[in-house]
Amino acid sequence: MRHIAIIGSGPAGYYTAEAAQKQWGDGVRVDIFDMLPVPYGLIRTGVAPDHQSIKGVSKRYEGTALTENVRFVGNVTIGEDISVDELQSLYDAVVLATGAPNDKPAGIPGEGLENVFGSAAFVGWYNGHPQFAKLSPDLTGRHAVVIGNGNVALDIARILAKTGDEFHGSDIVAHALHALQKSQVEQVTILGRRGPHQIAMTPKELGELAHLTRACPRVDAADLPEEAEDAFLEPGQRKSVGHLRSFAAIPEAYRADKPVEIAFDFFASPKSILGDRQVEGIEIERTTLDSDGRATGTGETYTIPCSLVVTAIGYKTSPIPGVPFEEREGRFANVDGRILPGLYCVGWARRGPSGTIGTNRPDGFSVVERIAEDLDAGLIITGDRKGRPGFDALAEARGLDVVTFRDWKKIEAKEEERARDGAPREKFVAVDDMIKARGD
Repeated sequence: MRHIAIIGSGPAGYYTAEAAQKQWGDGVRVDIFDMLPVPYGLIRTGVAPDHQSIKGVSKRYEGTALTENVRFVGNVTIGEDISVDELQSLYDAVVLATGAPNDKPAGIPGEGLENVFGSAAFVGWYNGHPQFAKLSPDLTGRHAVVIGNGNVALDIARILAKTGDEFHGSDIVAHALHALQKSQVEQVTILGRRGPHQIAMTPKELGELAHLTRACPRVDAADLPEEAEDAFLEPGQRKSVGHLRSFAAIPEAYRADKPVEIAFDFFASPKSILGDRQVEGIEIERTTLDSDGRATGTGETYTIPCSLVVTAIGYKTSPIPGVPFEEREGRFANVDGRILPGLYCVGWARRGPSGTIGTNRPDGFSVVERIAEDLDAGLIITGDRKGRPGFDALAEARGLDVVTFRDWKKIEAKEEERARDGAPREKFVAVDDMIKARGD
């Protein structure tokens, strides 16, 4: 019997479990660990609450979780409740699928001011992550700035611009919905260091901005390259730039009926965030692209007054004591997912924060192939690994309150019961409340 421990219950974790089932069939037992009592990681707390179709992929993971040889082990923190070394002594292979839950620092003066947030924190706030549920951003100002030119920046701008009615059908948590309904934000500026041809925004997400009730996107036509140059772009990128061109062509008469504006400020590099205690503005340097497509400063600066700044410039994985880590890349040190025989990483913990949810499926199958190769080559000394029974004995001895998938289904049922009209669920945002719901 093969014993596999996977740390992290997001897409990378469940795709890896699925791959292990296909590799060894009934001859494997997989335990999927998570520090929270609830599974699905990024699907639950990262995907925008108004993108329910994307969250539907969790049904596939549930199919894996409900099989006999895969088990969810929630409410267990690796490095505190049990170490990686201890897991390695119990399981044939340990796979780190922890994602990249931490914000990459902006590295500019003033990022520590009040009402300046990283996207992991801000998205976690409106998605109900227990770590960020009490964030309480101040939305009484008129102008918000989002730094970044990817889909996360788009999500944040869209959430800030929506009316309460536009969240019908979403699972945005109540505390965020109430705050957003009282928001006085009228201008959301999206800053990008490079130009329209270099955005990392997908057509679907960009297209949504054209259909908001009270908000209208704005692009300065002068920032757009000659239209003929779009022919050199990949089809998806060309479609995205097409949306930007349509935004630039929106008549002013149409904008007059839209009280909120989402403005794209390209060729704009933030130099410092201004304010004494709370953010009051942001200093920006105009950029230009060099021959390699990199943004270089021109020396021309200007200031945007604002009262909220959210940086959406990337994420990094949390280091684990004793596991080799590449600080610059924000991921575990690995070669094709192998940290060392018996210890592996997958998904963002392996690649850094890149790719889509679906990218994690081939990644999971690839790392299972590495494990099988190491086992066949005798690089992993299996000995008498106790696997699941060994962990259960250790958990009992340490008094760990482990949450199972059956427990999660009880939590999920309570969240669905709590849902406001038109919403699929109202998430518990505190671990203690999750645990209580399991036992009711």
